[in-house]
Amino acid sequence: MPEHKAPDHKAADHKTPVHKAADHRRAEHKPRLPEASGAEASSTPDEDAAQPTPGAGARLLHALTRPSRSQVVVGLLLAALGFSVVTQVRANTVDDTYAGLREQDLIDVLNGLADTTQRANAEIQRLEETRDDLLSETNARTAALEQATTELDVLSVLAGTVAVTGPGVQITIKEVAGPVRLEPFIDMVQALRSAGAEAIQINSAVRVVASTSFRDTEGGVIVGGTLLRAPYVIDVIGSPPALVAALRFPNGPQDQFQKDNIAELTYTELNAVDITTVAETSQPGFAQSGAEQ
Repeated sequence: MPEHKAPDHKAADHKTPVHKAADHRRAEHKPRLPEASGAEASSTPDEDAAQPTPGAGARLLHALTRPSRSQVVVGLLLAALGFSVVTQVRANTVDDTYAGLREQDLIDVLNGLADTTQRANAEIQRLEETRDDLLSETNARTAALEQATTELDVLSVLAGTVAVTGPGVQITIKEVAGPVRLEPFIDMVQALRSAGAEAIQINSAVRVVASTSFRDTEGGVIVGGTLLRAPYVIDVIGSPPALVAALRFPNGPQDQFQKDNIAELTYTELNAVDITTVAETSQPGFAQSGAEQ
């Protein structure tokens, strides 16, 4: 046993080195407690300083595998927020007009749509029939108008109210031994009409039509109220061969004018004869149509 020195006043409150060694031995023989995990694990400042600092990857792995209570709560809140956003987007993109209707309501809607479709089809059919009727009437009116226009053109030519041109002959009658007699003149006009003459003009002054009158007078012939003098030039539109045949048949107009060598009739066939003179129209004073009687 080591000796004990007499205690003095300075070392009265402190342990001796021997006592410190004993305490150190007791501390070495003191059993260690197992380390706690997670939040319960605790260590002394010396032990924390001795342990190495974990890296970012290790901390992330630790947070994923062993989340804390706050992390779990935040995750649940984020999941709820995402679910609400997805639900709202789907609700906005889906037409839910009829989603809340009952079966009977849906049937009524379908019946209404069917009735609307039937009315629309009926209206379409009615409009198509109206269109066909209008087209038919339009075609009929167009055909009638074309026919009336054609008849008007023909009647205008025959009535002498329009200028015309076409193939035909030009006849010249010259006096030889005396004045031209009226009888062969009228016979010539009738023969030309019978041969298909469509328009006749004399001396570019008178248009011969159905109502044209002929009268003999001194020094010439009065045709349609106009005095005409020789030589007489007659423009005729029609078939040239037919008109020439009407002039040359035996005892026809050419033979009558040359009888007794009084006058001379010559003619020329032409591809285009221009007749510019028109007849004046007048309202009948005595004749009436059958519809007005």
